[in-house]
Amino acid sequence: MPFLWSRRSLAASCLALAIGGAVVPAQAQTPAPALEGPLTLVVGYAPGGSTDRIARLIAERLGPQLGVAVTVENRAGEGGRLAAKQLRRAPASENVLMLGNPAVMMVAPLVLKDAGYDPDKDFVPVTQVSSYDFALAVGQKLQLDRAMFLVGRLWAHPEEAVFGVPATGSLPHFFGLMVGDALSVQPQIKGYGGSAPLLADLSGGSLPIAIDTLDSLYAQHVAGKIRILAVSGKKRASFAPAVPTFREAGMKIDADGWNTFFAPSSMPPAKVQLLAAKIREVMQDPGLQKAADALYIRPVVSSNAETVQMLKAYRQQWEPVVRRSGFSP
Repeated sequence: MPFLWSRRSLAASCLALAIGGAVVPAQAQTPAPALEGPLTLVVGYAPGGSTDRIARLIAERLGPQLGVAVTVENRAGEGGRLAAKQLRRAPASENVLMLGNPAVMMVAPLVLKDAGYDPDKDFVPVTQVSSYDFALAVGQKLQLDRAMFLVGRLWAHPEEAVFGVPATGSLPHFFGLMVGDALSVQPQIKGYGGSAPLLADLSGGSLPIAIDTLDSLYAQHVAGKIRILAVSGKKRASFAPAVPTFREAGMKIDADGWNTFFAPSSMPPAKVQLLAAKIREVMQDPGLQKAADALYIRPVVSSNAETVQMLKAYRQQWEPVVRRSGFSP
């Protein structure tokens, strides 16, 4: 399958580097293009989730930066793919971006015969705005408070290696396989219809182990209903400083997820660069960063070029894991 980043994307990133790093004579400079008309930020999920929350934090501040109205539109369906299928048809004149994640922009095209869109041909990366960790948690059934104790437990009782995840084919699913490799166990992956039923079984005692995003699990951890044993980031989460990373717990793995804005490939490169620069300015706002932290969201300040390189490295890390799993919906 072709890479997510097309020749056009690489060309756009080269333009970003030129704009950001070169000294251009004053007479050669051209004024930045203005955005004509309102901007729509499309979220492929229902209101209230982490993707929706960061989109709304950005929309609130991006409007004044651009001098136009910025709204968030939720187009939920097909695990986020419905929004992607609709956005790919957007004409060049339409001001619209989609806030995508790895499940939609990487996993689905790898495991589905026809996702309904081609992430390489139909979209252009704009800029990354957030990242999130995965977490390993245990419920009341396993009275454990350290990951090292779980390792010993699963080696002695491999039949207990049942990892609940919010959905099969999700990033927590594939991260669960990475955890299994690190523990030298073969986990049984049990998919749920979202984080809510997963948490209900975990806190209720019918599910021993769960892997989900840290922000989805953390409130129940604070309430004492479950215990998070490790997080997948390279360093501890700012809002969960007492929870060690997997590497600190003795497992040599780290991983994260992301939310990145994508434009339809019909969007002119100058407009892509304008939006990337303005969103980057918004992400540097201390008020937004404080609000994101309160929502258990890790904001990211990234240029277009940095985003393109992040996506390339991310695919190199995850594509072998997804393909090796043999997962097929």
